[in-house]
Amino acid sequence: MNKAFTKEPEGDDDDDDSPGLPPLPAGTRNYLTPEGYKRLRAELMSLLDVERPKVVEVVSWAAKNGDRSENGDYLYGKKRLREIDRRIRFLTKRLDIAEVADPSAHFGNDQIFFGATVTYANEDGDERTITIKGIDEADNLKGEVSWISPIARALLKARVGDEVSLVTPGGLEKLEVVEVAYPKPEPQA
Repeated sequence: MNKAFTKEPEGDDDDDDSPGLPPLPAGTRNYLTPEGYKRLRAELMSLLDVERPKVVEVVSWAAKNGDRSENGDYLYGKKRLREIDRRIRFLTKRLDIAEVADPSAHFGNDQIFFGATVTYANEDGDERTITIKGIDEADNLKGEVSWISPIARALLKARVGDEVSLVTPGGLEKLEVVEVAYPKPEPQA
């Protein structure tokens, strides 16, 4: 059969999660810091207002050039449109259930909540600092972990000086909370 008459599998529309991102636990909100929300919203607006219209223009131009089965601009453009539309659906769903939690509301508190920057020590005395962020904004390379990660769940609600247990593949590990910090609230204008 001619390639022009075959349909590429687009996958299940409900499977819009980006690769590498864990699904949200059932029935939970998508907690984000104000900066994380702004970043996701800016990405969505950029896709809708800039990138998608450019690709649509290229695809419509390429479609007018005749045989679509061997038209690279048309085939690549259609594929890119599907990718953009999938990302738009994903971002829209995530932002619809987003709950912006400002970590600066806990400034000066020694208890660990969403948005805290926590320094903890393991049994050997090795210290590590992490920041608890939303699933869509956490970056392990920057020392940020998602609030649903095992380490964040073990630390949440603990206070400075508390000892918490973390289940790891190597067994149970005891961690001591050394320091908890939150960003300073920005002055109201």
